Amino acid sequence: MNENFNSLPREERPYERCMLHGAGRLSDRELLAVLLRTGSKGRTVLELAGDLLHLVPERQGFTGLRRMTIEELSSVKGIGSVKAVQLKCVLELARRMAREEAGAGIYFKTPASVAEYYMEDLRHREQEVLLLLMLDQKGRLLREKYMFKGTVNASLISPREIFLEALSSRAVQIILVHNHPSGDAKPSKEDKNVTRRIQQAGQILGITLTDHIIIGERTYVSLREEQGL
Repeated sequence: MNENFNSLPREERPYERCMLHGAGRLSDRELLAVLLRTGSKGRTVLELAGDLLHLVPERQGFTGLRRMTIEELSSVKGIGSVKAVQLKCVLELARRMAREEAGAGIYFKTPASVAEYYMEDLRHREQEVLLLLMLDQKGRLLREKYMFKGTVNASLISPREIFLEALSSRAVQIILVHNHPSGDAKPSKEDKNVTRRIQQAGQILGITLTDHIIIGERTYVSLREEQGL
């Protein structure tokens, strides 16, 4: 039989604590327990929530949970596919809210600031993706858009599509960001070819390719720093 909130002492029930003190007073474990609602056989919902927050040893807490796939979450006793989907959606909602709130004030002045901002989003992806950042003269992020998914190849990347997006956002400079699923951020020959083609097209249109940043496993390479774009 699943262990739910009613099996807990009243002073330990997250719902009651939230009603009395507000959501801000709840611990991470309690917040997660509210979302889960029920535990599993022999484990209360608070115990299940605590276990979930420690499933990824190298990055415990909600960040670790966000790294897990729906399949991995579903395999945890007491979770299942429905709760796994609910958790992934809530975590994605939180990520988007944080990005939205920060969006108006994001300025990218250095390659390190770009890499730090996108590292967690990109370094765990199993496929290469190419992200286009569109900025104003001062380096403020106007918009971002994923332009390509798959092996980044110069013959497949369309400068036309990239600069149509940039022009529609009234960007005066752009930054390309993409990941290497292998974890090695060293630029390939194709990475350099893509950079060269986009840079040349930008020069004609008056939109500067400021950098092309490659994300690896907790590391990055800036082609501006490496090759002097």
